[in-house]
Amino acid sequence: MSYQDANEPSCTDCDGKVELIIEPHAKDLGGFSVRRVLPSARRRMVGPFVFFDHMGPAEFPPGEGIQVRPHPHIGLSTVTYLFEGEIMHRDSLGVVQPIRAEAVNLMTAGRGIVHSERAGDDLHSTSRLHGIQSWMALPDDQQECEPDFVHYPAAELPGFEQNEVAIRLIMGEAYGYESPVTQHAPTLY
Repeated sequence: MSYQDANEPSCTDCDGKVELIIEPHAKDLGGFSVRRVLPSARRRMVGPFVFFDHMGPAEFPPGEGIQVRPHPHIGLSTVTYLFEGEIMHRDSLGVVQPIRAEAVNLMTAGRGIVHSERAGDDLHSTSRLHGIQSWMALPDDQQECEPDFVHYPAAELPGFEQNEVAIRLIMGEAYGYESPVTQHAPTLY
């Protein structure tokens, strides 16, 4: 399903009220589990978001870590944001990029890409991992685009406080700030 095909109610349809609470279900990735919020039986997507996974917080003993083997993606973008820890991204474009806390990896699959996500090379000490990975549907006219990968260091993402709440702007615009992360459709994250 593409973002343009979604028939999701907007916030104005909900009169500012919570319309639905989605309980996540755990998915085991071989020694490491994530809680998947989207898709759910009652909501396939929210805006462009078709998958939304919360990983961790998890602690790995020395010599162990996340080991997501190579797998393909098509027609979407993945956004990886970590609160804590590090994941090593490798893909069929030849990119090898660690993602660390508060940075963003944006992988646009388009017509197709293969990637893996594994612990970094230094597994001599106990490591922690906590983050979010989401998959966003590409608009119909971009689903067959060339695959791409862009890393955004933490220092490039706006961080600010609004009404005594700390905010990290991953994607989009809010309160006079704008994230540099590429958007394929208007998004606030």
